[in-house]
Amino acid sequence: MSLNSINTNMGAMVALQSLNATEQQLAATQKQISTGYRVADSTDDGAAYAIAQGIRSTVGALTSANQQLGGAQGLLSVTQSGLNNISNMMGSMRQLLVKLSDSSVQGSDRTNYITQYNAELANVKGYIQDASYNGKTLIGNITGSSGTFGRTSLIRNEVGATYGVATFGGSALYGSIAFNATALAATAVGGTFATEVQKIAGYITANGVFAKMANKVGTELNTIGSAINYVNNQVTYNNDKIDALNSGMGSLIDADLAKESAQLTALQIRQQLGTQALSLANQAPQTLLSLFK
Repeated sequence: MSLNSINTNMGAMVALQSLNATEQQLAATQKQISTGYRVADSTDDGAAYAIAQGIRSTVGALTSANQQLGGAQGLLSVTQSGLNNISNMMGSMRQLLVKLSDSSVQGSDRTNYITQYNAELANVKGYIQDASYNGKTLIGNITGSSGTFGRTSLIRNEVGATYGVATFGGSALYGSIAFNATALAATAVGGTFATEVQKIAGYITANGVFAKMANKVGTELNTIGSAINYVNNQVTYNNDKIDALNSGMGSLIDADLAKESAQLTALQIRQQLGTQALSLANQAPQTLLSLFK
């Protein structure tokens, strides 16, 4: 092939190929700079992009699990508050039962203590009824409860594994300590006054119904406290895992912007030089005209 040809300009072809290659590299670099990703889609690196999509899915699932756990934290905290108030109130009620178990307490004094006991019992009922969060309660299975009573299974991670939180029978508690007026008055119905007073004393012995319920509330407080710690620790772990996954994904697909910035400058210069080289190569056939003058 003749070097002096107007049909085939080899210099222009080489310059054009070089310029096209530079334009492609420049487009890739600009894409990385504008998106911040070395792998923005599957055309950049299909395998890396597939891995990144899997990680994004896992991060999304963990985020959703933490949102669910956040709601559970509210329910558990409200439950803890309700049980704590019940426990405190039962401490006061126990003091009243101690006074009512004293046979020397009679007449108006006994009546006043009974009235006070029933008032505090009403408080306990209110705590049971109101211990709800977002329409759900772990202790409120009693008439007038403001939430749905039931066991709660919490989604704790990205694969749907659950953590169960048991419920506490508020109705059974209330029924066990709601002694009727006759039982507290010790009016010797069916026996002597001393016998009736002794029955009241039996409520607060180690095996007495009131003492057992107070211990049950304490046990449930321990259970709820452990559940709160578990949920808090799980949320922290999930957040740490999300950070680790994002860090790993960043190492895989994030662009090195400092490097790409330097590459952009170099490619822009190459683009300008390539354009000039193509322009010069296209002018070469013009020199053949001088041969025909």
